[in-house]
Amino acid sequence: MAPTERQLELVRDSFAELRKDPRPRFVEFYEAFFRRAPELRSMFREDDLGGQGMRFMSTLGVIVDDLNRPEALEDRLTELGQAHRAMGVKAAHFEPMGAALLETLENTLGADFTPEARAAWEAAYAQVADEIIRRGDIPPE
Repeated sequence: MAPTERQLELVRDSFAELRKDPRPRFVEFYEAFFRRAPELRSMFREDDLGGQGMRFMSTLGVIVDDLNRPEALEDRLTELGQAHRAMGVKAAHFEPMGAALLETLENTLGADFTPEARAAWEAAYAQVADEIIRRGDIPPE
């Protein structure tokens, strides 16, 4: 189910708060991700995790900024799907990534990450992940 306009607003507002914090949150994100899926650690270059994290946060920002304009995201989501498929990513890998993202948001935003904001992020993440999986023809397992 696509996120509502209210949910998209909550996602944009909470990500704007995340952007205000100068600490690199991608480190926390990857720690949470690898706790959930340690078998996926080998898919990432040890010497470029910082760069990968910055690219992830930058890409996430672009996606969040354009969530209400799906046509603006089409090429980007296709590119992400194809790149993830080429790296051997499976659809099942998106679940621990989403959980790690929610944990990072919760740890960063604290009480501002309300149940309503969490539900908004869950809906937005599910929609984007489904599109990446579909556009990249990413296999389930």
